Amino acid sequence: MAPAQKRRVVHYLNSTASVSVTMWPNCKPVFSSSIQKSPVTLALNKGRKYMTQQGSDQGDIRLERGKQALAKIDGEAGTKVIAALADIAPDFARYILEFSFGDIYSRPGLDLRAREIATIAALAAMGNATPQLKVHIEAGLNVGLSREEITEVLMQMAVYAGFPAALNGLFAAKEVFAAIASGQDSR
Repeated sequence: MAPAQKRRVVHYLNSTASVSVTMWPNCKPVFSSSIQKSPVTLALNKGRKYMTQQGSDQGDIRLERGKQALAKIDGEAGTKVIAALADIAPDFARYILEFSFGDIYSRPGLDLRAREIATIAALAAMGNATPQLKVHIEAGLNVGLSREEITEVLMQMAVYAGFPAALNGLFAAKEVFAAIASGQDSR
């Protein structure tokens, strides 16, 4: 990129994004850690909380809220996932509890049934997350989804994610349903 073009990009980023930009040789723009925000940006963001600005007390509240949500949604299966991370990545387990369950699943915009429909659909569409899909199929049952609803969600994925993703999801659901019927662990 020519120096004049770099200056125009930096000027554009500074004027539209209201942040300072550092140019490193042979690299794309990197936003600096000392973000300077315009008065408009500050006014728009007034009162908003960000994860990086929260103290340890706020983290403890998020953690507790996450533990409660996990227990309600995933039950014992979720507890097993968190416990399995204890010896390899305990911080990651905390991130899952705080962010996924304490922040996102605890938001008021969707009920737990709708959140699990979205999660089951997303995991099935990914096509490479069968263990997580099984946990969330069981979670869907825990929050009131019927087997028929879960099956319909997975069949819907054939249209948007392809038949292989839908088939894999349906076979995962079949395993979960059979394990629950026999009283075994589905994972």
